Amino acid sequence: MKLKLERPIIFFDLETTGLTIGKDHIVELCYIRLEPNGCERAETLRFNPGMHIPKEASAVHGITDADVKDCATFSEKAHDLSKVFEGCDLAGYNSNKFDVPMLTEEFALCGIDIHINEKKLVDVQNIFHKMEQRTLVAAYKFYCGKDLENAHSALADTRATL
Repeated sequence: MKLKLERPIIFFDLETTGLTIGKDHIVELCYIRLEPNGCERAETLRFNPGMHIPKEASAVHGITDADVKDCATFSEKAHDLSKVFEGCDLAGYNSNKFDVPMLTEEFALCGIDIHINEKKLVDVQNIFHKMEQRTLVAAYKFYCGKDLENAHSALADTRATL
């Protein structure tokens, strides 16, 4: 997909241990970084959150303690990941209310400032709310004309926001 960009933008989605920023942690992050020249880099990372993943969270995203027991922690990957996000605007679905604050907090816990106030933030949900039903599945169906497969996997959700 070719977007008219002045600087890179990262579309991303998080799967977490819960919804409480400062208490819960990221277990999966998928991002698609688009460059102004059209080049794309996509990556999905899983993290050991250092805490039990509640069954309610696993019921949403399908990730269990066993799935991440041998994964690196976010703090082990934070420095390298911050370089990926450096100089990029951010986009996602419901990202301004959840994903951006959660990601910013995870980086802050590692002593890393990702300079969120210097980034443009695009929340696709805000655009869609003006038009239709309030879910990513409905948004994808409306705009793409097909069902979103594997909803609530970070990769599928991130691709759907792209």
